Amino acid sequence: MPIEPPPTPWVFPDPADIDSDGLIASGADLEPGTLLAAYRRGLFPMPLRKRTIGWWSPDPRGTIPLDGLIVSRSMRRSARRFEVRFNTRFRDVMTRCADPRRPQGWITAEFIDAYTRLHELGWAHSVEIIADDRLVGGLYGVRINRLFAGESMFHIETDASKVALIHLVDWLNATDASLLDVQWTTPHLRSLGAVDVRRADYLRRLAQATA
Repeated sequence: MPIEPPPTPWVFPDPADIDSDGLIASGADLEPGTLLAAYRRGLFPMPLRKRTIGWWSPDPRGTIPLDGLIVSRSMRRSARRFEVRFNTRFRDVMTRCADPRRPQGWITAEFIDAYTRLHELGWAHSVEIIADDRLVGGLYGVRINRLFAGESMFHIETDASKVALIHLVDWLNATDASLLDVQWTTPHLRSLGAVDVRRADYLRRLAQATA
């Protein structure tokens, strides 16, 4: 069972009360209690500017229905050539996701340290894809009850990140999850079944998932 950290001293606004399609607040910190309070509120952090954290709640919000992941037969066959592990190389996965050569990279050393602390408390999880004992793909995110908030994924071999997503969804279905949040949809995620939902609908589903 995850360990509940000390509560945050910060109070986040309710995204339902803010007239914004993305940025809801700025400031605060990345302590475990702060991160959990934000996710329970429907927010997630990204750097806004140097040494300032932005807290976001997109409208619409990207989600992947847990019964709607699009996986071809060829992809299932491709998955067999990889080894899949959970929570054995969390920091390595985050570091690969933070590769500064990636376009629009935003994961800083501060974020890696913060989510590693959350991982050590049992809240943040990684899926690792291994080939020939090398880390070739993976993803990470935060699990709160029936919510999984996906943060980022990477691959250095074809299909490795898709295989990580397949195994994530299999795990979520096997453990009675109900909501897979992917923040914003992209053409890549839409090809895998991601859909947009209005913020009000997301917040309603979030309350049910994290109750």
